[in-house]
Amino acid sequence: MHVALDRTADFDQVRDFARDVAQVLVNREPERYTIEQRKNARGGRLYLDVMRNAYGQTAVPPYAVRALPKAPVATPLDWSELDDRRLRAERFTLRTTPARLETDGDPWRRTRHRGRSLTRAQRRLAPLLTEG
Repeated sequence: MHVALDRTADFDQVRDFARDVAQVLVNREPERYTIEQRKNARGGRLYLDVMRNAYGQTAVPPYAVRALPKAPVATPLDWSELDDRRLRAERFTLRTTPARLETDGDPWRRTRHRGRSLTRAQRRLAPLLTEG
């Protein structure tokens, strides 16, 4: 997920916020999500990686071609695509992505790019941390 911020929060605040959001999701659906870093301890659950929210950490930018067979492309998704059980990281390639964009449009273009403050979101998140 991508959230544009206004640069008022420092790295530690952003990482803490991301960790707290992930923890709320794990608390609500522990059979579906995990923040466990070790692959062998995830048990088929979706790993919510909050460690990319720190200085010097890298993330794959939209439409980056990966150095793997058939040149898969890191493609932004529309929310509606997440329910497709056939969805795999290698589904979109250097060959198929242009047609996808022509047919479906660019989900990245619909993303909010104007930065926002974390302040309001932190206030709204705080009570959710005490649930469960």
